[in-house]
Amino acid sequence: MNVFKVISPTKKEIPFILSIPHSGTSIPNEKLAFFNKKQLKLKEDTDWFLDKLYDFAPEMGITTVLANYHRWVVDLNRDPDNEPLYNDGRIITSICPNTNFNGQNIYKDNYQPDQKEISSRIESYFSPYHIFLSSLINKFLKNHSKVILWDGHSIKRFVPSINPTKFPDLIIGNNDHQSCQKELTKIAFDNLKKSDYQVQMNHPFKGGYITRFHGNPSKGINSIQLEMSKDLYMSERETIYDQNKANKIQKLLKSTFQELIDQL
Repeated sequence: MNVFKVISPTKKEIPFILSIPHSGTSIPNEKLAFFNKKQLKLKEDTDWFLDKLYDFAPEMGITTVLANYHRWVVDLNRDPDNEPLYNDGRIITSICPNTNFNGQNIYKDNYQPDQKEISSRIESYFSPYHIFLSSLINKFLKNHSKVILWDGHSIKRFVPSINPTKFPDLIIGNNDHQSCQKELTKIAFDNLKKSDYQVQMNHPFKGGYITRFHGNPSKGINSIQLEMSKDLYMSERETIYDQNKANKIQKLLKSTFQELIDQL
């Protein structure tokens, strides 16, 4: 299996990349035996169905890059040197996590991947994703002055190990205005705010490794993360895709993307 899947645009390609790093569910067969079976069944921390929610992107000329493997194999949105993304006391899962966001062990028999295993996973699963994103960005910059990289995420409404209160509906992150031009961030933020959803910027999420590593507005690379609560498009304890809910948030996402595309 390939590390990631690329969904090419169905109309003229534009310099807009949609990254979805946490919706993958596969785990290599040779690693399955190390995982806790109960945790494997739940696969919590998965950004379920985001590929379905964003399935309108190709018809807008956007290139979509989807991870195939689960974030428990390697987390594409963590620093490969395991530098923490935040230092405010929240739980920080590593590039090859040992626990889920609730602090529960994902492996059995106290197994933990050693440094050799971690390095192997980075080389096999992490690096190809980021190398491909960089190659796409560079390809677009040859003919365009600006590129947008939108990093899509979702999370349970309440994760007390991360935040003591429930999350807002939508959280735009641009690494405190370092990963994206303020003008583009404002366009996205203002359009999202036109809805009746609660929208915040850079709190409690300001973008992970993808946003921070690739974003460089001085070179025309504008990286934005959108974190959303799963109950905006899912029901039954945030595990089942809800088409009626999804239609509403999809419409908002499409209009936001169109506003951004108009600036390219």
